Parts: sequence; structure tokens; C-alpha cells
Amino acid sequence: MQRIKTFTLTLILFSGLLSFAVGQTLNDKLTALKETHGFTFKKLESNSFFSEKYEIYFEQPLDHNNPESEFFTQRILISHVDFNNPVVFVTEGYAAHYAANSKYINELSTLLNANQVVAEHRFYGESLPSNPDWQYLNTFQAASDHHRIIELIRDIYSGPIVNTGISKGGQTAMYHRFYFPDDVDVTVGYVCPLNFSIEDKRVYQFLDQVGDSSSRSKILNYQTEMLKNKDNYLPAFQKLANKKNLTYQMGLLEGYELTVLEYSFAFWQWGAIDPDSIPMFPENPELMVNHLNKIAGIDWVSNEGIARIFPFFYQAMTEIGFYGYDIAPFKEYISFTENPTFTFTIPENIKYSFNPEIMHQVDCFIRHEAEHMIFIYGETDPWSSTAVDITHEKDVLKIVKPGGNHLTRISNLPAEYQAQVLETLKGWLNLN
Repeated sequence: MQRIKTFTLTLILFSGLLSFAVGQTLNDKLTALKETHGFTFKKLESNSFFSEKYEIYFEQPLDHNNPESEFFTQRILISHVDFNNPVVFVTEGYAAHYAANSKYINELSTLLNANQVVAEHRFYGESLPSNPDWQYLNTFQAASDHHRIIELIRDIYSGPIVNTGISKGGQTAMYHRFYFPDDVDVTVGYVCPLNFSIEDKRVYQFLDQVGDSSSRSKILNYQTEMLKNKDNYLPAFQKLANKKNLTYQMGLLEGYELTVLEYSFAFWQWGAIDPDSIPMFPENPELMVNHLNKIAGIDWVSNEGIARIFPFFYQAMTEIGFYGYDIAPFKEYISFTENPTFTFTIPENIKYSFNPEIMHQVDCFIRHEAEHMIFIYGETDPWSSTAVDITHEKDVLKIVKPGGNHLTRISNLPAEYQAQVLETLKGWLNLN
């Protein structure tokens, strides 16, 4: 009789625990885990797709090679569907202010009916150390941040994890996978370059061949007009810069020239207008300069523009590479005697040097070792000129959207490419 009572009591206790687990909320889990993982959190407004949403401030060591180093808090935004569903882990490359908006849903979250975790990148937004030591803004340290976040995700969710990001966020997902290949089940990188120097010259060849000759001629003619007759346009440029409270450390003239040189890259990156709409009205300098601002942005190389995304420029000049400007077609019209790069974005008091080895190691990893990675690019996006190369198509998929730009996503791919991506993705995640 005593054994029956003991068994019955055990069954009641087990049933109670099971009932609690089934009815457990994300709030319950976060409350239980906050001390062991080291974070604070608060509830945010969500949308109908997710049942709960929270903003987490997660303690991270500034130097993961020295866990006793200074700590900073990294902002994470987590939106909940079900503990057993997949998790889309967005490795943002910049600040993640947008993800706090109740309406934000990553397209993979809807495609996979997935929980969503967005991690703001270290040294951006609200994830900035109180005393930033720039040597710790590198791909290994950021990937180690994400590795620790994965440990938290695994303690909350049982489903497969997909890490993903757009542009620099896609690069960040790629680096995370390089350093910690077993952290996630699948990686989806959108329009993410793999650059090999601070002046990756593959961009120049791309811009000489992209689109059709008529479109390239219209772009070249606009840039040539703006540089050859710059005295006609500089007053309008300065007037607009003053209106926007912009200044240029290299001086107004070189700031203007750099902005015009940026025009061709920006034109193809965003595909904002038809080439036939490029203006050619020298008698209306303000119209011509306003068009330059619309496409290239006159804040691009301004002190204020650089300050807004300085951590990006630091990373570009130390590890992840960038592009410069080919001045060959414009030599007789500009003050630069050699191709300008973006080294001017780094203040003299910050020590830095470019390490070319890491990106070559990432390239080798993707070509020969990577598994379950999907890369999506736009054909006319200049960043596709430095896209990843793959050598084993069984485990890595690369899709290039015909005519696509930097806004290329799964949702706007041609139907057959959409089907291929979703079939591959669900197959790798065992969701078929």
C-alpha cells in the first residue's frame, strides 16, 4: 500500500511539472535563466505573429580571450512563437534599433514559422562599451558574442537554429559560422561580400561591365560633367551641405569629388532610378546636386556621416575590407593623383592595420569545409563582385537574382529560385 501511495505521489508531482512546462511562458524561462547567463530584460510590445517579445541586455566580456576583462551589455531582441519551433538568429552588422519595433518580422521567421532573436553588433547602437578599445572590434570577438548568445538560445528553444543577416549582417553570420561551425544548423547570408583588401579591385571590373553599355555611358557622362565642370556645381553642393550641417575633413572640394566618384557604385547598389532618368541640366546646378544627393548621399564622406558608422569603417580598414574609387576615367578633372581609399575615415590617434589573412581563411572555409550555407545576391549589386565563391554545391547554395540589387531577398526572387531556396532550407532543417 505504501508503494502505491509513493508511486501515486510521484505521478502527481511529475504531472504537475509537466503541466508547468507545457504552460511555461518565455517570461518564465528568461526569469529562470537571467542569473546564470547574466542579463536583464524587459517586455516589449509585439505583433500578432509572436506571442511575446523582450529586449535583453546581455553581459559580454570585451575580450573573450580574457573573461576577466571589462564587460559591456549587448542588446538582444527576442520574439517568441513556440519553444519547439525553429529559431531565426539575426546577426545584425550594425545597430538594431529597427528590431525593437513591434512590426518587425524577418522574412525567414514567417517562412519557417520561427522564433526570432536579433543581436545588435558590438560597438554599435546601445551595445557600445563605456570605454571602447577598438582592438576588440573584430570578427573573432563578435563571433564569440554570438556563440554565447547561442548558448542562451539553446537553453530556451529545442528547435533548429538559422543564423542570418543582410549585407554586413550577412558577413557577420558568415564569420560566426567560420569561427563556430557547429553553433547553428543553417546560415542564410543576403548580399554579403567577402572582400580581400581595403581596395578590392574586383569592384572596378564589375562597374565596367554591369548592365548595358548605354546605361554605363549615361552614368559616366553624369560623373564626367559633375567633375569636369565642378566649379559650376560646388556652390550648390556647399549650399546643400550647409543646410544639412555637414562638414568635410578633407575639404569641400575633395568631399565633393569623392561623392561624385561614389555615384556609380551607389547607382547600381540600390537601383533606385532608371538610367534614362539621370539628369543632364548644367544650367540647373541645384537639380544636378540634388540628384547626386539622392543617389550617392552628400553625407557619405562627411565628418557627420563617417561618425554615424565609424565602427564599420574601422572594421573595413582592419579585417573585412572595402572598395576604393578608380579614377582612371576622370584623372584630368580631379585633385586625386591615385585611387582614393577610405583610410581617411580612421583618426590618427587610433592605431590600426589591415589583416588580410582572416578573409582568405573564411574563403577557404566556405569553399572546402562549409555545410548548410545559403548565399543570395543581386546580379547588378556591386557587392556581388566580391561575393563568396563555392566549390561544392551539395552543401552550399549560391543564388544570384537576375537584375537584382542590394535589396534582393527570398521574397523577391523568381519563383523557381524561391522554390529552390525553400526546398533546400527545409530539407537541411528536416522540416519537410
